[in-house]
Amino acid sequence: MQRTRITLHTDFRIGRVDPRVFGGFLEHMGRAVYEGVYDPNSAHADADGCRTDVLDALSRLRMTAMRYPGGNFASGYHWQDGVGPPERRPRVRELAWQSIETNRFGTEEFIRLCRKMDWTPMMTVNLGTGSPEEARDWVEYCNCPAGTRYADLRAASGATEPHGVALWCLGNEMDGKWQLGHVPADQYAIRAQQAAKMMKDADSSIELVACGTCAVQLPTYMEWDRTVLEHVGDLADYISLHRYVGNPGGDTPDYLAVTAAIDRQIEEMDAVCRYVQARKRSKKRAYLCFDEWNVWYKNRDMDGEGKVAPHLIEEVYNLEDALVVAGFLHSFVRHADVLKIANLAQIVNVIAPLITRGDELLVQSIFYPLAMFAQRRDGEALRLAVDGPRYEGSGNGEVDYVDASAILDGDRLHLFLTNRSLTESAPVALGIADRAVAACEAAEILTGPEPKAANSFAEPELIRARAFSAVATEDGAVRCELPPLSFAALTIRLAPADALSGARS
Repeated sequence: MQRTRITLHTDFRIGRVDPRVFGGFLEHMGRAVYEGVYDPNSAHADADGCRTDVLDALSRLRMTAMRYPGGNFASGYHWQDGVGPPERRPRVRELAWQSIETNRFGTEEFIRLCRKMDWTPMMTVNLGTGSPEEARDWVEYCNCPAGTRYADLRAASGATEPHGVALWCLGNEMDGKWQLGHVPADQYAIRAQQAAKMMKDADSSIELVACGTCAVQLPTYMEWDRTVLEHVGDLADYISLHRYVGNPGGDTPDYLAVTAAIDRQIEEMDAVCRYVQARKRSKKRAYLCFDEWNVWYKNRDMDGEGKVAPHLIEEVYNLEDALVVAGFLHSFVRHADVLKIANLAQIVNVIAPLITRGDELLVQSIFYPLAMFAQRRDGEALRLAVDGPRYEGSGNGEVDYVDASAILDGDRLHLFLTNRSLTESAPVALGIADRAVAACEAAEILTGPEPKAANSFAEPELIRARAFSAVATEDGAVRCELPPLSFAALTIRLAPADALSGARS
């Protein structure tokens, strides 16, 4: 393959990469909570009933904003069912996934888990079957000092100090006809505005995410978002995006080109935010929150059949899925100026990088690009000029064979590269216009024997990140050759800023 040349200048910055882009999503669905993060009967259970093997693995992903308790589940969830003495909490039949919810894991258990993992709690209120007032009451429970009804309810559970939950979602996928309490955009907008007003009256410091269109295929795409943003106004700090992708037709080149569609979705939604801001002549604009994203298309089991912790949508991930997950993250970094929060859906068992089986734990292929980015997430995204061979995806359009993004963290440059070719290696040369290269400090690569190769309990390390030694730094450039179907992450130490000018003089 012809060489791909990447050129950058460290002054050409997109924006700071918000750490909350590396968030997750924990829903009361299937085995995500029970037999996932929470399993008091497991040999790995800690004093709070949480699985230490799962948490140890998740800690490698450095997740930040953790969205909870749903998802579709949130539209039928009444938060008071999940507080107070666990043995007194009601068992209920939840309708989103037709499962039995024991409510043994609720607000207090989630907050303790967030503190244990250094996650930022991100609550989704029920605007499906719930009311704006119920949403306000949950803010009081979580964030207000003791001395009033719901704050005293929290204090009675032993949490005398407020939890300080800063992020709240105004419902979930309310534009979807499958959603409990689904209504047209104008009706949701009224409900969301009422809830937002009361929630911020309870705690003016919180940030709110309004429900955006949950699928680009829906006829309401962008029009829903415009209506909601115009009505909720400056009470909305963010608008949500959702995207699940897959390869049901077996077209791997087009599947790997889906990053073009993700870029378009972000840019189109950003255009809606800018339009509404301009039309309202507001000093404040809504930013983007990609609070559900992942690969999901193989396992569509979504009927819990009245069971506790049924096996639902437990996707098996392969190499090409991992490269697509890397593609999402490339896009998020490239749009750091407008995308401020993102939540991988989900974190264990349910369309997740981790799978439990009894006391065993399997790390899936998509875990590795998440970890490779997360370890290099700090800094500012840079604009890249990519000059190399391209190809046309059958549905997603034209893309570079080498997908790329970069983050500058002081004197360290983090470079992320994906070779989308199924058959050819991709030689890459990076040139930095204003800085000299001192050394490549670390490099990892993810690849495998073929696109459908996947980890299993029998072969748990078939697809994993390995050291990448084929990186050369010479004549001020960085060169490497990416194997077919691979993702690499490099950390490059730059020489002091005056070294290049000194060498030229």
